[in-house]
Amino acid sequence: MAGRVHAELGVLPIGTGTTSLGKYIAKGIDALKSVNGIKYEVTPMGTMIESDSIDRIFDASKAVMDEIFRMGIQRVEVILKIDERHDKSDSLKDKLDSIKRHSQ
Repeated sequence: MAGRVHAELGVLPIGTGTTSLGKYIAKGIDALKSVNGIKYEVTPMGTMIESDSIDRIFDASKAVMDEIFRMGIQRVEVILKIDERHDKSDSLKDKLDSIKRHSQ
């Protein structure tokens, strides 16, 4: 059975000179559009990414970082949390639906 890889990506540009990071995060998210083989959902605290390949998750993370570096930022901190399963191929939506079923 083919598995699924889920990840939560958090990005913090350091040295922006401001506490507002939205423009950097938005550009980083735009870079995800060029990564094939992923689905993603932006949340207020991070971006959820899913793929059938952990390499694509890493590619997505690198694309976000590279885009922020192109904006002139000299340091980018990334927090990447990965959940890879080989016994199921559930989507992020499937996981959320399961939680909702159990909380009723």
